[in-house]
Amino acid sequence: VQLVESGGGLVQAGGSLRLSCAASITTSSFNVMAWHRQAPGKQRELVAAITGGSDFTNYLDSVKGRFTISRDNAKNTMYLQMNSLKLDDTAVYYCAAKIRSINYWGHGTQVTVSS
Repeated sequence: VQLVESGGGLVQAGGSLRLSCAASITTSSFNVMAWHRQAPGKQRELVAAITGGSDFTNYLDSVKGRFTISRDNAKNTMYLQMNSLKLDDTAVYYCAAKIRSINYWGHGTQVTVSS
């Protein structure tokens, strides 16, 4: 199973980015898919998660109302729409997916928010 992130980049504070995570298998196979991030010198943290049927989502408090996670099983892709970006959102963003007890990770995409 491979997960490949894309869509990261440099954006000014207040701007938007949409991250994508393309899976090598049908995303309907995953029980849960999620976005994590890791800023320099900090631990990796869960940003948002979505269940297989897209019927449940969960967000880090600091991104609620600004970020939206979604998945398109027909395209085998998960997304993270990030609006009103802040300097603190600067990090490497990782796609993660779980099948039963096995976790899969992408290699990450850098998001840098500038003032």
